[in-house]
Amino acid sequence: MIKMDTQLAGWLSQDDSGYHFEYDKAYLSQPEARPVSLTLPLQDAIYTSNVLFPFFDGLIPEGWLLDIAEKNWKLNPRDRMGLLLACCKDCIGAVSVEALKAEDMP
Repeated sequence: MIKMDTQLAGWLSQDDSGYHFEYDKAYLSQPEARPVSLTLPLQDAIYTSNVLFPFFDGLIPEGWLLDIAEKNWKLNPRDRMGLLLACCKDCIGAVSVEALKAEDMP
C-alpha cells in the first residue's frame, strides 16, 4: 500500500511477471490528487516493470543503513520489495510504504 502523506494513493505489488503499481480509484478522483513521482504520472492504467520502479527503489536506504537493516531484519539484499516494506514505512517526504493487511484489500 502506497500512501501520499497519510492518504492511500495506490497499490504496489510483485508477482512472477514483475512489479505493478496502480493508483487507487478514489485517490485519482480527488481534485488535489498528485502523483507519487513524476515518473509515475496519474493514470487509470496499471504500471508494470520487470524491476522495481526506480522511484520506489530509491526509497530503500543505502550503505551502512542498508547493512544494519539487512542484518537486524535478516533481509536478502536482492529482495527489493522486502527491503522496501521493511525500511520505508516512515520515509522522509510525502510517500510511505506499508504492507497490505486483509482489511486494506481493494
